Amino acid sequence: MRGDGDGWATGPDGSRHWGKHGAAGLLLRAPLADETPAVLLQHRAVWSHQGGTWALPGGARDSHETTTHAAVREAQEETGIESAAIRVRTEVVTMEAASGWSYTTVIADAERPLPTVANGESTELRWVRESDVAGLPLHPGFQAGWQMLRTTEVRLVLAGHDVLGEHASLTHLSKALPRTIHMPDGTYGWLPRVEVLDSLEVIGGTAEPAGHGTTVGTVTAVVTADPELVDQLAGTVLTLEPSTVLGWLDQP
Repeated sequence: MRGDGDGWATGPDGSRHWGKHGAAGLLLRAPLADETPAVLLQHRAVWSHQGGTWALPGGARDSHETTTHAAVREAQEETGIESAAIRVRTEVVTMEAASGWSYTTVIADAERPLPTVANGESTELRWVRESDVAGLPLHPGFQAGWQMLRTTEVRLVLAGHDVLGEHASLTHLSKALPRTIHMPDGTYGWLPRVEVLDSLEVIGGTAEPAGHGTTVGTVTAVVTADPELVDQLAGTVLTLEPSTVLGWLDQP
């Protein structure tokens, strides 16, 4: 029933968390003019729980909802962004309590920083460059989960035009691949562009320091199934099986 999730879940130690059936928030990224990611954040109204801090739009999950539905619905109510304008990529539980309560972060992309309309739960909505997020006074729950949610910029290099078969067109990949990608090690990457490997000089020894828009830095990832090429790459270069990239194409 709509609204039956509103209320506090109380744990055996007396701690309280908003959402009788748990809660969910939307981590929405979009590329800025320089192709680095921005995150949509909500400056919480002073009267709200942890008012004055910055967090993701979101709220309590109703009993009939999935976590994704709850996050997208709450975000639409709080920002005015329609569900059709975003692409959900994945979700991850970023907080759990002894009461059984949990908070799920739903990760999504937009093609550009979308206009927003705040409701009474926000004093401001802002697209924040991802590398600037940690400098804001964050909601403690969001701050605790941010480390696992932030991205590394991934320079994706295909080892030849045919490494992905019929999907290898750069024009097609640039449109079809998600911006936020789930890396094999469980972390998240940001994909600004796709390149084709013409020579090993294209790669260089590149592992760039943090600060170029994402919060972790930059990694070069070569897509190949050729073990001989893998042996020639520098140790700082990540190698990905073609199946990994094809799996990203299968995301919603």
